[in-house]
Amino acid sequence: MTQTQIDTLREDIRAISDTVSQILERVDAHDARFDRVDARFDGVNGRLDGVDARFDGVDARFDGVDARFDGVDARFDRVDARFDGVDARFDGVNGRFDGVNGRLARVEALLGEILGRLGKP
Repeated sequence: MTQTQIDTLREDIRAISDTVSQILERVDAHDARFDRVDARFDGVNGRLDGVDARFDGVDARFDGVDARFDGVDARFDRVDARFDGVDARFDGVNGRFDGVNGRLARVEALLGEILGRLGKP
């Protein structure tokens, strides 16, 4: 191999070495940029975890409100059942009043008949 070929190879090796160095610098720059993006994502994830924790509290409150509404609904069901019983009692009382009205109508008819007989000499 001649000195010119050796010099050419050395120059090619230096050029390749410079290119590799430039590529490594660019890789390092990209790594730094990805580290910054990753740090931003870590911050966003932290904030989202905080929001998620707050929503857990809100969910718990809604569960409590829902349980209270279930209790109110159960009380309304009990009141409704009592009103059904009261309605049945009123139906019974109305039936008895109908019976009394029927008897009063018979008494009135008998009194009319008696008054009719008394009025005839």
